[in-house]
Amino acid sequence: MDGDEREIFQFLKTWGTTYVGAMEIGRRATTKKRFYTEPDWAKVVLMRMEERGILESDSQGHYRIKPVSRKGRNKDWVAPDIAKILHESGGEVESGDGLAPDEHYEQL
Repeated sequence: MDGDEREIFQFLKTWGTTYVGAMEIGRRATTKKRFYTEPDWAKVVLMRMEERGILESDSQGHYRIKPVSRKGRNKDWVAPDIAKILHESGGEVESGDGLAPDEHYEQL
């Protein structure tokens, strides 16, 4: 990922699996100065990230990080404090947000 893609990715990661509008991403993922001089800077980057499979969009043009497919998994989500206890005892737990680790998206 280049710098613009990384800025967008880090911003959208804070929203989890919630869709966010392109203008909101363009305004809040970078500096105010860049947004005011170039308000549409994020649209091209968002489309490129969607083509690569990092992001997905809804019918209204809002974007989010593409969650990892849960197909074939029979694991249930647990609360973070319970996950910590299970992890310390050697149990296997998945994160609840449905997003893969950053390394997964770096490879796309």
